Amino acid sequence: MFCSLQSHQDLKHDRRYFVKLVPPNTDPTPSSPNPRRRYKLGVGIDIAARTFTAATCELDETPSKAHNFTQTPEDFIRLEKHLLAAGLLPTDMLVVMEATGTYWIELAIFLDSRGFPLSVINPATARDFAKSLLIKLKNDRIDAQMLARLAITHKPALWTPPPLIYRELTQRLAQRNDLVAMRTSLTNQLHALSVCPSVPSVVSRFDLLVHTIDLQLKELEVEIKTALNLEEEWAASVARLQTIPGVGPLTALWLVVLTLNFTLCTKAESLVQFAGLAPIERRSGTSVRGRPMIGHGGHGPLRSLVYMAAGSAIRFNPLIKAYYEELRLTKGKPYKVARCAAARKLLHIAFAVATHSEPFEAAYALRNRAARLEPKAQAS
Repeated sequence: MFCSLQSHQDLKHDRRYFVKLVPPNTDPTPSSPNPRRRYKLGVGIDIAARTFTAATCELDETPSKAHNFTQTPEDFIRLEKHLLAAGLLPTDMLVVMEATGTYWIELAIFLDSRGFPLSVINPATARDFAKSLLIKLKNDRIDAQMLARLAITHKPALWTPPPLIYRELTQRLAQRNDLVAMRTSLTNQLHALSVCPSVPSVVSRFDLLVHTIDLQLKELEVEIKTALNLEEEWAASVARLQTIPGVGPLTALWLVVLTLNFTLCTKAESLVQFAGLAPIERRSGTSVRGRPMIGHGGHGPLRSLVYMAAGSAIRFNPLIKAYYEELRLTKGKPYKVARCAAARKLLHIAFAVATHSEPFEAAYALRNRAARLEPKAQAS
């Protein structure tokens, strides 16, 4: 009934349950800053469903001939031997690959376990780098060589596998979303049949499907609670986030999962940029005067989650409500501008609550807000 959560083999054919690792228009997460060490060799790997192509490149040199491998454990080892044949240590090489669906995951985990520094980049980054080199052709060989040149010249941020709890919760939460969507579709169809002459056997099958999904949702909730309790720090963060008015259990759980318990970014503003909620300025000289807007970059699922939670926070969180009303009534901001600002404020609050390990206190937050606004009021 549920997909196995113990092996990466189970994730190979279903993109939905690992897609949160690679948010659109951002580099895959989690990653860590890459110190500007002098790697001796850049390795580029172009990923496909059943095969992958690897090429190497030294600094200021032409990339090597590309070699083809299959997506099997045997060829993973063959790739390792091929790379080590250059006479270098794994730590002297930087491997770069694109986040292609979920096909990159097993090879990335293998290379990381063998000590190879590894960077998994967003395909948009690789595409822009290829454009900067004026490369118009595209095939596996050219892409692997281009990635090798990117590795040795730009040294992207290093990637590390997420903890087991991330996989345990992400797949279950994603499956819960799918089941809820299926249940909604079935109940809508049942409603349509209820207002017209219907076939009893069709209705009974719909009822059976809804009942089955209800049972599976209950099982999932038990599994999610059990998995969360295995990681005390994550469970404590979820509990603290729920002290913020407007953040419910599912929102809190998703926030902790998508940010790896708020360890992806060291500052709240960095997290806002990661989520794609920071306005992007578009201005150049006197001819380009675009209004700052959030655009479509960043982690889409995280941005949608916080944006929806902001709607509830505007109504029930006194701090967010006061901030939203100031933007709308005093400053005359449009609805969506004020709501996005409220979402950013909510994400700042969530970051502070999780990283400082303290529950949210509305009275304390309101006093701080009043203290900050008092000098401005006196000056005006």
